Amino acid sequence: MNIVVLVKQVPDTYSERKLTDSDHTLDREASDAVIDEINERSVEAALVLKEAQGGEVTVVCVGPDRANEAIRKALSMGADKAVHLSDGALHGSDAVQTAKALAKVIGTVEGVDLVIAGNEASDGRTGAVPAMIADVLGLPALTHAQELAVDGTTVTVTRGTDDGITKLTAELPALVSVGEKINEPRYPSFKGIMAAKKKPVQTMSIADAGIDPSLVGLASASTEVTDHTQRPPRQAGTVVKDEGDGGAKVAEFLAAQKFI
Repeated sequence: MNIVVLVKQVPDTYSERKLTDSDHTLDREASDAVIDEINERSVEAALVLKEAQGGEVTVVCVGPDRANEAIRKALSMGADKAVHLSDGALHGSDAVQTAKALAKVIGTVEGVDLVIAGNEASDGRTGAVPAMIADVLGLPALTHAQELAVDGTTVTVTRGTDDGITKLTAELPALVSVGEKINEPRYPSFKGIMAAKKKPVQTMSIADAGIDPSLVGLASASTEVTDHTQRPPRQAGTVVKDEGDGGAKVAEFLAAQKFI
């Protein structure tokens, strides 16, 4: 089974995230960058299938040169190879443009049986890119999976919602997006980290992938951020000292804030 796993590098959630003043896009140099946690779970799901059924796991990533760090993390976990679409023309691309670009890159990988992605990235949180990619590629999309199994040419996922448990099945090739309940990703071993340095990573430009430059980038995006303001710093809270009338003071404070 040949599996493609989509991986994205995102700002560390523990770092301060900023937008640039020039075009209001994410300032990727302003914070530490890591592989998105949901993508680690995507890689783990692919590796479990590979270990059970054999085959190959290819990591596909769209991002600047720095995103190679996220790719190497996936390779150190056990993925076999990677394709990295890195081109300045992609800067500012929206979700639709990104989905089409990823679909183009996936199309360069031979014999893909299954595409695995995270439900949503922790930076954009659109939650729509996997389904968009499936639509572009003409693949069935089994989204929000918390369990994943493949039997022959049939893929089955379990999706949990507030309304209950849903079982979805489709014939391969297909695309599956996974949620946080799918698994606990493995930690790369020292052997895996060293092996990742020698695994092949193909770097592509948009020309290599056959992407029309007029269809990607900030100028062609269907959405635009016109302005932004930094979140104001948190102010000190109100301390109530109980000198026998603490309850009354708390009630007065809550009333002033219109909580009661």
